Amino acid sequence: MKFENLLAETDGFSRFQITLMSIAFITRFTLPCHFLVHNFISDVPSHHCNITALDDGDIFENLTQEQRLTVSIPAQEDGALSSCEMFPQPQLHLLYGPSNTTDTPAIECQNGWVYDTSTFTSTIATEWDLLCDKKSMSKATTTIFFVGVMIGAMVFGSLSDRFGRRNMLMLSYILGMIFGMASAFSKSYVMFAILRFLTGFGITGISIVSTVLCVEWVDVEHRRIVGVVDSLAWTFGSIVLSGIAYLVRDWRSLIITITSPLAVAILCWRWVPESARWLIATGKTEKAHYYLRKCAKMNKRDGFASLIKPEDLSGIVVSEKGQKMYTYLDLVRTPKMRRIAILTGIIWYGIASTFYGISFNLTGFGLNIYLTQLIYALIELPAKAAVYYCLEKIGRRSTESGALLLAGLCLGINIFVPKDKWLYRTIIAVLGKAGSAASFSTIFLYTSELYPTVVRQNGLGYTSFMARIGVSMAPLILMLDDVWYLLPQVIMCIVAITAGLVTTRLPETRNRRLPETIQDVEKKSL
Repeated sequence: MKFENLLAETDGFSRFQITLMSIAFITRFTLPCHFLVHNFISDVPSHHCNITALDDGDIFENLTQEQRLTVSIPAQEDGALSSCEMFPQPQLHLLYGPSNTTDTPAIECQNGWVYDTSTFTSTIATEWDLLCDKKSMSKATTTIFFVGVMIGAMVFGSLSDRFGRRNMLMLSYILGMIFGMASAFSKSYVMFAILRFLTGFGITGISIVSTVLCVEWVDVEHRRIVGVVDSLAWTFGSIVLSGIAYLVRDWRSLIITITSPLAVAILCWRWVPESARWLIATGKTEKAHYYLRKCAKMNKRDGFASLIKPEDLSGIVVSEKGQKMYTYLDLVRTPKMRRIAILTGIIWYGIASTFYGISFNLTGFGLNIYLTQLIYALIELPAKAAVYYCLEKIGRRSTESGALLLAGLCLGINIFVPKDKWLYRTIIAVLGKAGSAASFSTIFLYTSELYPTVVRQNGLGYTSFMARIGVSMAPLILMLDDVWYLLPQVIMCIVAITAGLVTTRLPETRNRRLPETIQDVEKKSL
């Protein structure tokens, strides 16, 4: 007897499953907020050297603010005032016209900076003067956070297959709450970077555990709903983030605001069930019996609930059942599992690198940062509606591959669109974001269906690890625009198209039962 047959008898998609998915939706809300908040808290606003020390006596008394800056700060080649240099003494002769030059060498800012606070009240860049030669430190916090996410994915993936989904979900809630809140009270950049690393490490369990838990409780016909609803939670969080960031412009208050929903997640945890699939696969049939009876009763299948016996569950997973502990090595011990692991690792890297590369580039299209974030989030709604339709009509593989190729195509087109055509560049970039969002919506469900129950969480941990390598690289790729302003887009275009082509080598999983054991995977034709 297969678990799907048992789940169908309890009604594989009713009140029990909807309750679980609703809790997961609420708790996943904070993920995009933390993953994308660096766009706001790490932003470097317009700034110039503080020139108040040059006002010796009445030199500036009759000058406007613009004139004071003209005589105190050197102009760059494009005519804009330097952000990192000043004159040691006021150069009053510069007031007589732009043709006047000075031989006086500029020096680095001596008394700090003055910041434009029209967009942000404060960011970590303004808090700790991460400017000029320290500018990369501000962007590095994004990479540091996702390194934490990357390591957390491996740890939580392994621990969830060993100790269960439910316990690891609670641990992720608690760690994310503690370290997220603590980071808002950081006294130095180093302290902030460490706490953001730990926040990323803790919060990643929510991402990989909740999806698998929902997939394992839903029947075959409704699994695509899990993938789409999970991704809609991300979209909802992204939309709300643009509004929260607009209203809360201090970086400390912003982090506190987006971390607070984890308190709701902790309160809701009491209603989260353990995965009956995992319990059966690990020989814990008594507990599996408890949750299956609970599921049947909640779904008003009382008659079947009374018929379920613990001993009936022992025959569902015949081989590989019991107390064996699976590790990441089990992903590559056998030929077909090894092939799936290699291909999904490449694809997850490509999806994450493309999605976040586009998401982190909010200032390159002529719109303000809040509006760009909102547009990027809203475009995900029609993209995910299309995913829901395509998952059933053309399958997981074609949907995933098509979405990645669309993202790569849009990135390629934007290479040839001039920078002054910001409207066209924005439209193409938004279409690319739609493709990358569709690919992310599909991959969680697709990967969960590819890996067997006994190593499914390990599989999600490994692929999430590969994705976080891609995310960690995205900010560094964007910084390559100093070498050639088109280089980041060229790289992301190649990565997206490569990932799309690699996807075509995976098997289709539409309308197929979830594999329970590694032998189930090895018996299938890929």
